[in-house]
Amino acid sequence: MEEKEITDLSGSLTDWKKNVPVATKGFLSWEHDLVFTARIRGYEFEYDPKAAEGCWPTDTLIMSLAGCLGIDVVMFLQKMKVDIKEFEIETSGQRNPEPPQYYRSIEMIIHISGKGVTPKKLDRAISLSQEKYCSVYHSLRKDLDVKVSYEIKEA
Repeated sequence: MEEKEITDLSGSLTDWKKNVPVATKGFLSWEHDLVFTARIRGYEFEYDPKAAEGCWPTDTLIMSLAGCLGIDVVMFLQKMKVDIKEFEIETSGQRNPEPPQYYRSIEMIIHISGKGVTPKKLDRAISLSQEKYCSVYHSLRKDLDVKVSYEIKEA
C-alpha cells in the first residue's frame, strides 16, 4: 500500500461514522443489594461491586475503550488490504487509590497476526483512532494516560 493510501484512510470512515446515532438510551434496573442490570439495544449485563454476580462499571468502561479502538483499527487495517487472522486486545488499568477512583492510566496491547501486518500500518490505524475516531477515548478525562502497543505474530 502506498504512503498516500495510508494517509487518506481517515476519509474511509466518513460514511460509517455519520450513521452513528447522536443519542443513546438505556436502562439500569436495581435487582437486589447493590446488583444492577444494564439494558441497552437488546443486550444486558450485570453490575456488582462485589463482582460475584457481575462486573464493576469500570470494567465495562475499559472494555468499551478497547472495543472502540479495536473496531477502528480492524476497519483501517482491512482498508489497507491486511488479511487479519487473529486480533485481541489485552487491557489493564491503574486507578486512583482514593475516591473518585478514576483510571489514571490504561494500557492496551494488541496481539495480531495476518498477512500484510506492519508496524507502519498499525501505527497509522492506532493514531487515527486515538486522534479522531474513538468516541470512548474522547469521552474520558484529558489527563488519562492511554498507551497502546502491539505484538505482531507470524501468520
